Amino acid sequence: MAESKRPPVSTDTQTLVRPEFTSPFLEIDRDEWARLAGETPMPLTEGEIAAFRGLGEPLDLAEVSEVYRPLSRLINQYAIAAKEMHRRTRGFIHRDEERPTPFVIGIAGSVAVGKSTVARILRDLLARWPETPNVQLITTDGFLYPNHELERRGIAARKGFPESYDRRALLRFVSQVKAGVPEVYAPHYSHLIYDIVPGEYTVVKQPDILIVEGLNVLQPATMEHPLAVSDLFDFSVYVDARTADIQQWYRNRFLKLRESAFSDPDSHFRRFASVDDDAALAIADEFWTNINEPNLVANIRPTRARATLVLRKESDHRVQKVLLRKL
Repeated sequence: MAESKRPPVSTDTQTLVRPEFTSPFLEIDRDEWARLAGETPMPLTEGEIAAFRGLGEPLDLAEVSEVYRPLSRLINQYAIAAKEMHRRTRGFIHRDEERPTPFVIGIAGSVAVGKSTVARILRDLLARWPETPNVQLITTDGFLYPNHELERRGIAARKGFPESYDRRALLRFVSQVKAGVPEVYAPHYSHLIYDIVPGEYTVVKQPDILIVEGLNVLQPATMEHPLAVSDLFDFSVYVDARTADIQQWYRNRFLKLRESAFSDPDSHFRRFASVDDDAALAIADEFWTNINEPNLVANIRPTRARATLVLRKESDHRVQKVLLRKL
């Protein structure tokens, strides 16, 4: 009898679904994607773009024009369509016209992959469209449990894993924004002290678009959490790259932080500021191997196929391919 074998399943960037299934995504290379910007204006200057760069990211005018300009145009079309559907639905149920619910975008991806840069660029590009002038951004870091609570739960070493977030608080926050509450407060997280700052908040005031950026924002619902924050997203982006490339970006970023933020007297990581390159890289590799890579493999990358759109980066940090979910 012939032996039956299942085709291998990729856990890295090349395959979003098992080979025996038809992909739910359209694959678009960079040149084709860039042409989709059409006559969309390029409103950002080189100086403004420089302010968006993360540590070690070679972001330039060409990258923004060829990748993020068409993406802003696509999301703008989704936002317009959502407003029109809201108007039609209100007419169907014979209710007086109400303010449309904010359009919510989720941006997910690994540590060091560049998702914060993507979020900042999209915030500014989308705010230039006349239909969506009020675009606000929050990160899910503010919904991490405080360090003392993580220690009480015995999960201080799993900071950034799904269980380290107050999911109910995050879901309540996005639900209130969606419901049109005039002011909604998100706790403030400081990367300097590596903890929630008591009494400090980010205030969101009835935006046209809310961008929610974080490691695990595309996590699905569970029996314990029957409604996920991703259920409230109107559009979602997953920033993707090979594991080896992300690890190298993480190492490079750690070295740069050692020279900058870690040297601040108030920094939680000040003890690493004076170590040499070899020691710093050994520490970075330990963090990567014990925390960031396991979280990526077990929790973050499995949510990639749930995104509306995937930005696939190469080793130079530049997006070379876009995968768009088929309608």
